[in-house]
Amino acid sequence: MIHVRFVGADGSVQEAGGVEGVRLLDVAQAAGQPLEGTCDGDMACATCHVVVDAADFDRLPPAGEEEEELLDLAYNATRTSRLACQIRLTPALDGLTVRVP
Repeated sequence: MIHVRFVGADGSVQEAGGVEGVRLLDVAQAAGQPLEGTCDGDMACATCHVVVDAADFDRLPPAGEEEEELLDLAYNATRTSRLACQIRLTPALDGLTVRVP
């Protein structure tokens, strides 16, 4: 099990987990996090925008150009923003912390 920590806009913390290869979006939705994923992970919206903890950001593979363009449209995007539909869990991401804006 790969563990993920979600920090809500109100500061609440929820731990969840998933198996290798599962999208962070799916883990978040299964845990009841308010990430819409309106496009169902087809990278046509930015409703699964999360902010990755700065200490964890370098553990992620870099975002592609299409993801970067969508993040430009995301509300309150930061340098460590990513789309949860584009993050697949790997053992290297165990303990990942993300904030749900």
